[in-house]
Amino acid sequence: MHNYFELDESLIHLNHAAVAPWPKVVRDAIFDFTEENIHHGSSRYPVWQTIESELRQQLALLINAPSANDIALLKSTSEGLSIVAHGLDWSPGDNIVTSNEEFPSNRIVWESLKQYGVELIEVDLTGAASPEQALISACNDQTRLLTISSVQYASGTRVDLQSLGTFCEQKKILFCIDAIQSIGALHTDVQKIKADFMMADGHKWMLGPEGVALFYCRKQLIPELKLHQFGWHMVEHFEDFNHKEWQPAKSARRFECGSPNMLGIHALHASTALILEIGMQQIEKQLLDNVRYLFNLLETSEHLECLTSNEKGSYGGIVVFRHKSENSESLYRYLMKNGVLCALRGGGVRFSPHFYTPKTQIDKAISLANAYKSTN
Repeated sequence: MHNYFELDESLIHLNHAAVAPWPKVVRDAIFDFTEENIHHGSSRYPVWQTIESELRQQLALLINAPSANDIALLKSTSEGLSIVAHGLDWSPGDNIVTSNEEFPSNRIVWESLKQYGVELIEVDLTGAASPEQALISACNDQTRLLTISSVQYASGTRVDLQSLGTFCEQKKILFCIDAIQSIGALHTDVQKIKADFMMADGHKWMLGPEGVALFYCRKQLIPELKLHQFGWHMVEHFEDFNHKEWQPAKSARRFECGSPNMLGIHALHASTALILEIGMQQIEKQLLDNVRYLFNLLETSEHLECLTSNEKGSYGGIVVFRHKSENSESLYRYLMKNGVLCALRGGGVRFSPHFYTPKTQIDKAISLANAYKSTN
């Protein structure tokens, strides 16, 4: 096992697309923060605020945001999507284009706008010449926003965000990206892909805890999103409690209404620092190498077939496969029982290794899947 982690040797963790294990630096950060609270209370709160500020800077660097002021620290991807969905001014007849493969978070928030006469167009990506062209072709003069997952959670399909962003910029369509399945796994550049909004929880490929998430909003759009949550932390002079007159912060902090999740912030600060130290170029290289290795094992298997496209550029860290003669749910339960952490998604079993996953563990997991035979 890679020295960044202390996973139980009886487990093979191929479920980073769900909830990732914590590296040792996260354990240490949480332990230190806990010890500090126990022995010193909040006496070093200004230092905690420095950690909070550093995390914004780290996340801005991780996605190449123009400024840390464009980053808000929220509790979930869903919260970020909701801020966008219910922050924009909509008119009856407006439509939103997305795919029919989205995780519920990137569907329900847009469906909730039906009350305002906004239509959600869900594009079928299967069988299209390219998912990008299918999405682009669905846009029309009434399209206000295009929202898409960078990598689909159930199929593993990866879209060319840069081509979509260029199209949206040309057509003056807002571009929103649920990047929970790519940040920390694949190199991300919000400026290059011309993203207007991007959000992602820290508990998957970023190797952090649940309950703290990145939300990026392009600077020019920050004041355009209507606020629906208010509190002490989202105002410009948030440290002056006697300041009766207030206005929302000019930065993305305006989307954080109350006290920050300092425990989660310390943990994500540690995991993000590790990712930046290793470097996204190296992480992406090793992760995609593991995925290609997995593709090769599936291609040569007599009993398994891959459901995720292995065409270059069309995949990220997610690979979905099925057994040619056995039930996927039964295979999933068998793998989990034998210590292979995976998921039942997209009509098959989903494996999602990370950059540090040893190929020997991938070998073992595929061997178990190959050997599976139900007793029914």
